[in-house]
Amino acid sequence: MRQSSRTSGSKLVVVGLGYVGLPLAMRAVEAGFSVIGVDTDELRVKRLGACDSYIEGVDSASLAAAADSGLFHATTDYKTIDSVDVCVITVPTPLREGVPDLGFVECAGRSIAPHLGPGSTVILESTTYPGTTECLLRPLLEAGSGLEAGRDFHLGYSPERIDPGNPDWHLENTPKVISGIDEASLGSIERFYASIVERTVPVSSCRTAELTKLLENTFRHVNIALVNEMAMISRQLGADIWEAVEAASTKPFGFMPFSPGPGVGGHCLPVDPSYLSWQVKRLLRQDVRFVTLANEINDHMPDHVVRRITHGLNKRGKSVNGSRVLQLGLSYKKNTGDIRESPALVIARSLLALGAHLVVAEPHTDSYLVPPDITRVELTEAEIRTADVVLVTTDHDAFDYALVERAGAYVFDTRNRCRGERVEIL
Repeated sequence: MRQSSRTSGSKLVVVGLGYVGLPLAMRAVEAGFSVIGVDTDELRVKRLGACDSYIEGVDSASLAAAADSGLFHATTDYKTIDSVDVCVITVPTPLREGVPDLGFVECAGRSIAPHLGPGSTVILESTTYPGTTECLLRPLLEAGSGLEAGRDFHLGYSPERIDPGNPDWHLENTPKVISGIDEASLGSIERFYASIVERTVPVSSCRTAELTKLLENTFRHVNIALVNEMAMISRQLGADIWEAVEAASTKPFGFMPFSPGPGVGGHCLPVDPSYLSWQVKRLLRQDVRFVTLANEINDHMPDHVVRRITHGLNKRGKSVNGSRVLQLGLSYKKNTGDIRESPALVIARSLLALGAHLVVAEPHTDSYLVPPDITRVELTEAEIRTADVVLVTTDHDAFDYALVERAGAYVFDTRNRCRGERVEIL
């Protein structure tokens, strides 16, 4: 097989320009690749054309520099692709009623296949269950290209490890797990990633790499569920879960701190463990019991928060119906605007359904992403003083927590950022 070049000028296609794909595309431009980014969202493509970023970690100046270099072009049309050296697929893999939906992966595979040639390399980064790369993507690529994976083109899997808002770990310095369907594919994939990240971690098979991603996030999911359950019982025991976690963290071995919260969000934690349990049940007819229990606990947290607020208002002679609730944050994670699967959004909708007069301060999420039934406000002293309860659901650093403590008549904090006699913590 011809070995495609991985030097400056190589053609890279990134399918899916979200939190994973866009940073990858920008980093590849810096490394000298000629990058075509494909996304089905016309608004995203239009904003990229105007050098208007919608992703934390990729600023508009970076987009402008990529555009000025002539090495980056975003499009919704696969017809603009004439040839491919490397294609990385970073499309969403959501759950639909508890069942994995790989429709975006299938569409990406069918669409890119006609543009592959001898020596091309295709890498799937989307989170999925073991077997997807070889049993689902490979046949689509072979049927659409008329080529054979392994003989004519390279194929492999590399799980994304993007952590939006993390100031220390980003694409370049986060170790990159890689795999290929054969040694030649692994070698090609390693050469590509070695040009854009500091360290690659080869594993023996695509299935192992696919499982690695699910293991990483199932580990977090289960441990967050543990501290969430501890948070619910610690209050009844008269103990402070936040202080207990901090104290336990001083142990230099055998403990890793996780924080309780209003639930889990983003694409990974609410979704990835369910991919694992779905596949295990389908193939092995077994339950992954830790995942099932973690799902039950974490899915229950938004309801727990709403009940606590209802009880807190009742103690103050008020009902949720008609009360003014100032909610701080809609995104699932601090200092990001990502509201995918956000428990804060679930809580907001529950409060609205109960008749609350809800307003939300959210400095990071683009307005077009916020549901139209949610009213956004700035966090001001006047807004705090007119609220019957200030609810902290996302602990953005931009919020003035000292002002919330001073001016709030009743504060319910799910993130442990406020303290005081009028503050109730999760």
